[in-house]
Amino acid sequence: MGVTKTDLFTDSQNDMALAAKALAHPARVAIIEFLLKSDSCINGDLVNELGLAQATISQHLRELKDIGIIQGTIEGTRVSYCINAKRWSEIQEKFNKIFNQFRDPSSKDCC
Repeated sequence: MGVTKTDLFTDSQNDMALAAKALAHPARVAIIEFLLKSDSCINGDLVNELGLAQATISQHLRELKDIGIIQGTIEGTRVSYCINAKRWSEIQEKFNKIFNQFRDPSSKDCC
């Protein structure tokens, strides 16, 4: 079988793209903001907070959990989620690294 398009890029580039994709939906951004504000939550809190159906929120939580941005625990019928601090820092570092490469174009000739 041939080389996939992702094989053309570094692991870091692929990881950053997956993280960006996970963050590329306003519901997932809202979930992350809620988790950052509350430090943890129960799944039902998100239904009340966002006004989305439980099934929809579960899909978004799965996307965030698959990339490692959030982690959760199940205790009976309660599911609690929080930000995965280690993964959050890794993603933050990658985005900071690329954003910090920007040089102000007003300081030189630039299109």
